[in-house]
Amino acid sequence: MQSFIYKGIEIAYRDEGSGDPVVMIHGFASNKEANWVVPSWFKTITESGRRAIAVDNRGHGLSTKFYDPADYHSSKMAGDVVALMDFLNLEAADIVGYSMGTRISAFLTLEHPRRVRSAVFGGLGWHLVDNTGLYQGIAEALEAPSLEDVKHNLKGYLFRSFAESTLSDLKALAACMRGSRQTLSPEQLAKIACPVLVAVGTVDPIAGSARALAELIPGAQVLDIPNRDHMLAVGDKVFKQGALDFLNKRP
Repeated sequence: MQSFIYKGIEIAYRDEGSGDPVVMIHGFASNKEANWVVPSWFKTITESGRRAIAVDNRGHGLSTKFYDPADYHSSKMAGDVVALMDFLNLEAADIVGYSMGTRISAFLTLEHPRRVRSAVFGGLGWHLVDNTGLYQGIAEALEAPSLEDVKHNLKGYLFRSFAESTLSDLKALAACMRGSRQTLSPEQLAKIACPVLVAVGTVDPIAGSARALAELIPGAQVLDIPNRDHMLAVGDKVFKQGALDFLNKRP
């Protein structure tokens, strides 16, 4: 495992390849392996002649777990990514986020603009603004005694099942769900100056409209991932090729 210590927090990461760095930030209840290695993002990025880097967000994977929702504010999680970039001596990088990772990426882009060359906002559209994407009952489902106890809660059941499949710390995820749901206003999004690609599955009920979000970000582009929902869009070849095309064309 590759990791470093930042303000007493252990942050796990994966770093492969060489060339322009691409830092990838995974979604809620996932980790760097499930979000970026298994769906072949590392292979895609490194074979394009770039350096692929992915972080385990706090509370996820092999990074330090917290149980207070206040420890999961999106600004703090964006700060972890900046700390990783500092540790790796990266002045700036292209950023690829998915779902919660896009929320973190957006805060990173706004609060540390010199560190972001471009950003791919995957799996999160308009709900970055109105925050209606994920059902709050997911936190309660994660805290339930067993998976059987949440069969009546379909969304909660799906996330609990996924979290168990990734061997996640369920109490840490519940705290993260409650603490990381910050939104950004249209005025804040209008301040994003780097190139942005918003990529969302066309049958994703969680992300919200990609176009509605892109209209608030100067010059942002939209990539529709055909016939993919929230879970399947992340590994789709259209998403990966669209991200590469975007990276190839960015200044």
